[in-house]
Amino acid sequence: MQAWEATVEAQIRAAAQRGEFDNLPGAGRPLPGRDQPYDEQWWIKSFLERESIPSDLFLPTPLLLRRRVEQLSAEVRDLPTETAVRAYAQDLNAQIMAWLRTPTGPRVAVRPVDVDAVTRRWRADRAAGPAPTPTRVAPAPDRSGRRRRRWWPWRDRSS
Repeated sequence: MQAWEATVEAQIRAAAQRGEFDNLPGAGRPLPGRDQPYDEQWWIKSFLERESIPSDLFLPTPLLLRRRVEQLSAEVRDLPTETAVRAYAQDLNAQIMAWLRTPTGPRVAVRPVDVDAVTRRWRADRAAGPAPTPTRVAPAPDRSGRRRRRWWPWRDRSS
């Protein structure tokens, strides 16, 4: 065992003298992840980061559809024609309806979008000029005094 270790050490020493370890990528920098606790999924996280794969692809279908509905105005903003905007919104509605027919994943309320409202907003955005940076606005509280009906029927309706 010692003879084998001595042979390996001699090869490393000879390579260092020849300069084979000079100018390696990452030279002088710490090894990645050494300052963090061990993570069993480090390899997949590094793959996703290295390949620039968006994490949205791993969301369950209803959450992905809901996110697409929320970002719809930003997604259609650069489409060239009203026909393209309508087609995009109708395609999203078709995906939502397909999920509603056979729901899988978590129970999340996802409703089809109003194609006419999306088109009106697209027209208004085009008339206004360049789009400002989007900001999230909190929904206004319901002040009608009515209780809000729960989406899922098997839950207690007293709250």
